[in-house]
Amino acid sequence: MPETVTKNINKVIYNGEVLIDLTADTVTADNLLKDVTAHDKSGSAIVGACPFDVDSSEATAAVGELLEGKTAYARGAKITGAMKDNAAVAGVIATKEQEYTVPQGYHDGSGKVSIDANEQAKLVPGNIREGVTVLGVEGTMSGSEDSKPQAKSVIPSAEEQIVLPDEEYNCLSQVTVAAIPYVEAENAAGGTTVTIG
Repeated sequence: MPETVTKNINKVIYNGEVLIDLTADTVTADNLLKDVTAHDKSGSAIVGACPFDVDSSEATAAVGELLEGKTAYARGAKITGAMKDNAAVAGVIATKEQEYTVPQGYHDGSGKVSIDANEQAKLVPGNIREGVTVLGVEGTMSGSEDSKPQAKSVIPSAEEQIVLPDEEYNCLSQVTVAAIPYVEAENAAGGTTVTIG
């Protein structure tokens, strides 16, 4: 006696009208969302196995915007990130003109850019002119620190004179120019002789 094979009902016609027809359906377990149940074209119950959980057709992420080695799905395809992970990047600026170029990629937020320690040590009030503020440091230098002034007296002459401090001094505090000598005297002709200088 041949074994009876039970087949699923996949098409129902009642009074000439098709009520249900699964024969042309194309659903399979691999393209039905995971754990969702349905019937295939033979009428057999199936449970979805497809892990698809989002439509990524409108996703705008690019590999350069995703960390290196990380994966995601965009525009219906799996992409692998190419963005470099710079972690904590540190930079130092040592001159007025110097600029720090931030490297392309991801930064974890703990990186810092600072003024070189040797340059910071120079930014003290005594090194900055009084009334001038540099990077928040207000100057106190008057300009007369370590000065060794000299006072000089000069006798006028008909020749040009350049007055400079002596070698042990670095500036002049005062220059006194004597008055030009002026002398009047009677002369034998009955007039007055004026002698200047």
